[in-house]
Amino acid sequence: MLSVYPAIFFHEKNGHYSVVFPDLNHLSTCGDTMQEATAMAVDCLAGYLHSEKMDGNEIPQPTPIDKIDIHCEDDEDDDYGEDDRFISMVSVDVEEYARTHFDKAIRKSLTIPKWLNDMAVSRKINFSKTLQRALMAEMNIQG
Repeated sequence: MLSVYPAIFFHEKNGHYSVVFPDLNHLSTCGDTMQEATAMAVDCLAGYLHSEKMDGNEIPQPTPIDKIDIHCEDDEDDDYGEDDRFISMVSVDVEEYARTHFDKAIRKSLTIPKWLNDMAVSRKINFSKTLQRALMAEMNIQG
């Protein structure tokens, strides 16, 4: 499922970009270029939402883009001009992103009949790959 949250992008004086998600406890990231900042924003959003879900925390609803105050992250020391910031929606399929970037392999022990093990070994079947495929098919997950 796609998650979409508004983010404020700041073009820094050094040419880099900062990104802040006001709805998510002022979660922030940055990048040397706009492309890198956008990629980091996607990673940051996915990581935050995935962690909150895994911890059983309630995830706040995104504020509509037209309701975000572009100055809500301003600090008295900031001297950003109006052209140095903008609001953009950042989207990510958190489950898909987590599968690809966050979830690491774990070792599982299982028990099967010896005759089945012997037959599978003689046919050079990859047990991990076979189990993963079977579990994904059982849960109707596309691989």
